[in-house]
Amino acid sequence: MGQRTTRLLLPLIATSAILLLTMLSLRRFSLTRSLPISLSLLRQQSKPSLSLSCPVLPLSYPFSSYLRHRSTPICAATMASHSHPSAPFLDSDNPLLSDFAFPPFDVVEAKHVQPGIKDLIRRLEGDLVELETTVEPTWPKLVEPLERIVDRLQVVWGVVNHLKSVKDSSDLRSAIEEIQPEKVKFGLRLSQSKPIYEAFKSIRNSPSWESLTDARKRIVEDKIKEAVLDGVALEDEKREKFNEIQQELEKLSQKFSENVLDATKRFQKLIVDKKEVEGLPATALGLAAQTAVSKGHENATPENGPWIITLDAPSYMAVMLHACNRSLREEVYKAYITRASSGDLDNTDIITQILKLRLQKAKLLGYNNYAEVSLATKMATVERVEELLEKLRVASWDHHVKDIEEMKAFAKESGAPEANDIDHWDVNFWSERLREAKYDINEEELRPYFALPKVLDGLFTLANKLFGVSIEAADGLAPVWNPDVRFYCVKDSSGQPIAYFYFDPYSRPAEKRGGAWMDEVFARSRVLAPPGAPVRLPIAHMVCNQMPPVGDKPSLMTFREVETVFHEFGHALQHMLTKQDEGLVAGIRGIEWDAVELPSQFMENWCYHKETLLGLAKHYETGEPLPEEIYSKLLAAKTFRAGSLSLRQIRFASVDLELHTTFDPSGDLSIFDVDRKVAERTYILPPFPEDRFLCSFSHIFAGGYAAGYYSYKWAEVLSADAFSAFEDAGLEDDKAIKETGHRFRETILALGGGKSPLEVFVAFRGREPSPEPLLRHNGLLPMPASA
Repeated sequence: MGQRTTRLLLPLIATSAILLLTMLSLRRFSLTRSLPISLSLLRQQSKPSLSLSCPVLPLSYPFSSYLRHRSTPICAATMASHSHPSAPFLDSDNPLLSDFAFPPFDVVEAKHVQPGIKDLIRRLEGDLVELETTVEPTWPKLVEPLERIVDRLQVVWGVVNHLKSVKDSSDLRSAIEEIQPEKVKFGLRLSQSKPIYEAFKSIRNSPSWESLTDARKRIVEDKIKEAVLDGVALEDEKREKFNEIQQELEKLSQKFSENVLDATKRFQKLIVDKKEVEGLPATALGLAAQTAVSKGHENATPENGPWIITLDAPSYMAVMLHACNRSLREEVYKAYITRASSGDLDNTDIITQILKLRLQKAKLLGYNNYAEVSLATKMATVERVEELLEKLRVASWDHHVKDIEEMKAFAKESGAPEANDIDHWDVNFWSERLREAKYDINEEELRPYFALPKVLDGLFTLANKLFGVSIEAADGLAPVWNPDVRFYCVKDSSGQPIAYFYFDPYSRPAEKRGGAWMDEVFARSRVLAPPGAPVRLPIAHMVCNQMPPVGDKPSLMTFREVETVFHEFGHALQHMLTKQDEGLVAGIRGIEWDAVELPSQFMENWCYHKETLLGLAKHYETGEPLPEEIYSKLLAAKTFRAGSLSLRQIRFASVDLELHTTFDPSGDLSIFDVDRKVAERTYILPPFPEDRFLCSFSHIFAGGYAAGYYSYKWAEVLSADAFSAFEDAGLEDDKAIKETGHRFRETILALGGGKSPLEVFVAFRGREPSPEPLLRHNGLLPMPASA
């Protein structure tokens, strides 16, 4: 090997070795359990135009670990209506309390929330008292009745909480705000039950411990740890204080989320001069005109306007990527980056209060900071996360610098007046122009090849090939919350239903929160199986925010939106294809947060698989497939700006960690000072002085990612390595792909939280994870040394 070759390889070897050591050093924490939060992947796309990447769920406080799952009543393979095995009460006047096979999303109204939840809690309180009176340290006398108690509340509250995310209204907000303290109080009562806690400890210390299955051992250890983190060991005044904190955190989290939604809705820019929208593609103009029509401008047309620009993702992204009007880009960028940071919707004080309360909670539990609380239920430690993020930052920096330099040079060559004064609202616009020139790809010109129906057909074909399941439309079988929502049935190779899912694809800025996410509706469960069935089947919902159909055209997607659908479907697959019958660790439940993104990020890789992409990319009018030369260009452009995008995620993860470790919310520094300091080491341009993205950072202030945003990068290591197994097998070898897909299904997708993520990964891959595939896939190999 020549000296130059050796010099080029040494940085890669060093970086890979450091990352591998970081990964392997976490092994001793692999039995530490994650909080079994039901996964809501509020996934705001992690590409140039958005401030947030991929996210999760509404519950921001550890309000009863048990209630984080949103499992629900019953679901039989035949979908006949059965009586719920643990709910012998019906209320025909309140759909929330009726017995149903599918949640009654179509008829639940705000008026049903307060009386329904109140009555339900009253009855479940009685069930809890009975359990505490009769509890024994056995599965039938402890875990099974516990699962039945929490399930009914989970389904009912799950319906309410889901409707708030997709069909928000002032009446629904008021109803939730009114009843929420009682719901939180019951959750705390349950999570702090000493009879239940002592029974779990008795199982752990019993002679029969070694005879339990791995899944049952995980459940017991999980519940013991969670009970401690939920304050079961606190006495008198400390417990009272802890409970006050939990109540307040839930209110603050809810208010934070509402402010973000309202601030996003509040911005509307009416444009009547066609020159101001120069550069916007036809799809964006059509959406802007359609929005204008909905706001009373009846004669608005895509060609002549007027147009209304909003901060909803499809509108915002189009402006930042394509608007030639620099002043428009600046105005929209500033509006987006300062959402919920002023006036009656200001989240600044709410963030400070949240951070203070989280720190108080950590101290009550005996921890130094909230990050230690959060990571107590994950694979990593604070030190290991900091080490991982720094190594990835270093690996990404030179690539990021090169990205910016190339973009600036291109802007100058193009005669841009701002070339010598590039600002934040210019970066995405000129980067997109550079990408178009460098790879001869125009994202908007690709939309006609990515019609949603064809994309779904291709996705379902891939699922059949990899995992042996078929997916069929089942519209009309289950009530839905909007006419655009689709319902599907998942069947195994014998044609038997094994799962169902809802899909809500389109943006509705007036009532639906931004981003994309997946969550469970029902979880697979042996205990909650309907009469005559061995298990209750899992049901999921997938929610996106892509551009709706305009006129007689179907929803035409960007390539990034295609990746987003694949991502959420990966989460749904792990929920739906589980073979774990213990409901508390089935599907996405009980999986350490660091690893939960593995299947979703894994599925994104298939968007670049030639057979898959060419199979779904058909022109919506002519049926012509995407030309192979365009596929080649997409593949070549895969790592475009990889260093910049990696650093963007590292910035989010780093500021999240610092706010929950070293930051003193009562000190002199502000949250924005912390963010600015992080931005200085993750972005070559000077930080934008008015940047207030923290005020809309729902992941960590209204979701499940507090001191856990690093999980996206951590899981990327796992997902890239998992996909490399298919590369090793041969992506053009159908037989090998099917065999590898079967192994992936039987391990990553089937085992749920019944085994530690490291054990599951090794069962699939045959070895421990390596960071090399991530560096290779993201184009983050060391930069060549200059001659």
